[in-house]
Amino acid sequence: MSPTTPTAIPTRASHAGRVVRGAERQGDLVLGCDVVIIGTGAGGAIAAKVLAERGLDVICLEEGPHITAREHGAMRPSESLRHVWRDGGMTVAVGLGDTPVINVTMGKVVGGSSMVTGGVCLRPPEEVVSRWVHELGLGDLDLSHLDRHLSIVERLVGVEAVPPSMRSRAVQRFGEGLAKVGGELVSLERNTHGCQGESRCNFGCPHQAKLSVDLSVLPRAVDHGATIVSDALVEKIRLRGRRAVGVEGRLGRGHRFVVHADTVVLAAGAWHDPVVLARSGIRHPDLGRHMTLHPSFRMMARFDEPVRGWEGALQSAYSPSFMKDGHTMVALFVPPGVVAGAMPGIGPELALRTDALQHIAIMGGLLHDEGGGRVWPVPAALGREPVVTYRMAKADRARLPEAVRRMAEIYFEAGARECFSPVLGLGPITPERLKTIDFTKVPGRRYECTSQHPLGTCRMGTDPKRAVVSPEGRVWDVAGLWVADGSIVPTSLGVNPQITVMAMAHRVAERVADAVSSSRSRRPLDPAAAGSR
Repeated sequence: MSPTTPTAIPTRASHAGRVVRGAERQGDLVLGCDVVIIGTGAGGAIAAKVLAERGLDVICLEEGPHITAREHGAMRPSESLRHVWRDGGMTVAVGLGDTPVINVTMGKVVGGSSMVTGGVCLRPPEEVVSRWVHELGLGDLDLSHLDRHLSIVERLVGVEAVPPSMRSRAVQRFGEGLAKVGGELVSLERNTHGCQGESRCNFGCPHQAKLSVDLSVLPRAVDHGATIVSDALVEKIRLRGRRAVGVEGRLGRGHRFVVHADTVVLAAGAWHDPVVLARSGIRHPDLGRHMTLHPSFRMMARFDEPVRGWEGALQSAYSPSFMKDGHTMVALFVPPGVVAGAMPGIGPELALRTDALQHIAIMGGLLHDEGGGRVWPVPAALGREPVVTYRMAKADRARLPEAVRRMAEIYFEAGARECFSPVLGLGPITPERLKTIDFTKVPGRRYECTSQHPLGTCRMGTDPKRAVVSPEGRVWDVAGLWVADGSIVPTSLGVNPQITVMAMAHRVAERVADAVSSSRSRRPLDPAAAGSR
């Protein structure tokens, strides 16, 4: 595919009125438009582009600040965490029962979580889409229909395969061990152009080579007349009866804003969509339920030879060989300073291990989960953030120790001297010690677990009693209110969801545009307007 040439969102000086920094506003703000979009991440950005290109007056509201890709790329990882990530990267889903606490990382910035991902763009697996069609009755989501949307967004964000030459020696060694157990490594596809292998995708690319939506999508929306307001926290959707008529909230300095609109598109993400809907008076028994997370963990290994995991693409390859067992293995590496903080030990012991970072390899494991998460909005007086709980399904909990053991075994097949598992307090594991460890007996709370993929809290469906939105993405029984992000994805994917979210948003946005056009064509002619012609 032809990659997209990076551009930047115009500044106020070059395109006055198109990017409004809400934190710099003095006084309240009242705006009007055809469509107001809540959120500027993968879903919101795509919706903004489609709707602006269809000639609609679009305003995008983003809770976070406007930080350019160049500014982000110049930050240290600690600065990125402070200014770009939600809660400094410390958001968690509370594990219930024998479930780990799961660190769920998200962006809070113009561009959303696309700013803090590794850029992986994998299509939804065929068996997952088949389930949507045959078990859930979502016929319009079959691959023949989805392919058009997927292809459009892949071209838009510059999806390209990572060449094998961009695999670090660390990834190559894992591939060698994988081959010995009958598995294979496959090149990942990412939204990049001119990647130079800095392994900083999550913390800002110094070369703006990762085409997150702030570079690849939002500029096109702005070029077609969309306005972006940063530092604008939407507190509720305004309803008139059972029709959405706009939104309201507060700006960065505490001033109020109101946006009057005929249509509202919610794209605040699976973590926050239920909060906005609940505080707006929307009630549904499934609202905020069924969250899937792809609970993930890292396995680290030490080799005798230097493997310099930071050389090459941060995420270059993955193994689909064990997806039938419910987990996917994905190559990754992050800046060495961040890796050092994850190494076991304290004091001199930690210092010795961090001195040997060039010998360390890392792989990530991702579980294809069944959706045990729930968003619990708190009273507005207590703040914006919900409480989120997550209980692993029995089958998912059984897959966790299986996947951990398998990844250690693969590293030892590759010649690793020791592994560092995601079990807190376990310490280094040698091949001999691995034989003595029963990971099934390790309590869930001792597993270090993370996620970047919350999905499904406003899932779509054909039954208004069991789904928050219709197959088209419209909130049941509320005119003019749509959802266009990962919260509508019906099930877990088992792979990174970025491109699926974008395709879903593209599909919803086209239906929004059609609905607005149809509504306008049915409006009675205003006699006063007719007389003035």
